[in-house]
Amino acid sequence: MSRTGSPSRNDENGRFAAAQAAAVVESDLQHRRAARVVAGRAVDAADCAEMLAMLGLDGKADRDR
Repeated sequence: MSRTGSPSRNDENGRFAAAQAAAVVESDLQHRRAARVVAGRAVDAADCAEMLAMLGLDGKADRDR
């Protein structure tokens, strides 16, 4: 069995991948929190959709979970 790359390089790649995955999870959590705040402050569904669009959110992330 042959290996490519150095073990320390593979460890760096693993740490980077883990950090990237954690950042994605944190970003998703922040987007869901923002969508909830917007929904709570919106006057109606159209207002909510407009504010979510202003923030670049679609409001669908929370429905999937």
